Amino acid sequence: MQIAENSVVTMTYTLTDDQGQVLDQADASQPFVYLHGSQNIISGLEDALTGKQANDSMQVTIAPEDAYGVRDERMTQQIPRDMFGDVPAEVLVPGAKFQAHTNGGIEVITIAAVDGDMITIDANHPLAGVTLTFDLTILDVRLATADELAHGHVHAHGGCGHDH
Repeated sequence: MQIAENSVVTMTYTLTDDQGQVLDQADASQPFVYLHGSQNIISGLEDALTGKQANDSMQVTIAPEDAYGVRDERMTQQIPRDMFGDVPAEVLVPGAKFQAHTNGGIEVITIAAVDGDMITIDANHPLAGVTLTFDLTILDVRLATADELAHGHVHAHGGCGHDH
């Protein structure tokens, strides 16, 4: 069976950035499983997998525009420390992540820098602007169940573990 919309794909992969640093991986003992066509993965990878089948192996490089987008410096800003309320100073360090309520809903922000009472935050995805390379092997392709299609994601072991 070829990968197409509404198929469940099981695969292993190693994800690296353009310097060859391993960012993530899924092996045969804990493979990655997703519902194709439901926007559960980045568009560039989903496009590259369309038409492939079980036992296919490939390396695919995805440009930022087809992954997590290009960096947008407008999403980086300085805010006063008091915007973090009672958060202890030892937690307010570069790399720390927080959820913020924004006009676009709840977003994850990362502290980029701390300079006295001013904190630089970055709302870009951590992989924005990064070219990604996947070395992957497709283990299995099957049709999605009616429940999986209704919920928009794969149900491992017969259920998804939450109410809809």
